[in-house]
Amino acid sequence: MNNEQRDEQLWQIAKARAGFKWALFSYLIVNAFLVVVWFFTSGIGSYFWPIWVMLGWGVGLAFQYFHAYHGTKFLTAAEEYEKLKQREENKK
Repeated sequence: MNNEQRDEQLWQIAKARAGFKWALFSYLIVNAFLVVVWFFTSGIGSYFWPIWVMLGWGVGLAFQYFHAYHGTKFLTAAEEYEKLKQREENKK
């Protein structure tokens, strides 16, 4: 892999991580707002309906986190190819 390819790969990782940080910020702000709305309209002791938004959006956010911080190491065909190649070389 040459320097230009490596720089492009690093740029893609940086964009994914920055995107995750913005998504996390949005998640926190919107869900805090929903909890405030719930509190002032229903109050403590009533059905906590914001949990459904938090859980649904949270699952998507978890996938985005995994992709941004672990996806490049875990889910690439090149990595799997190298592992298989190493395994074959060790058998010889």
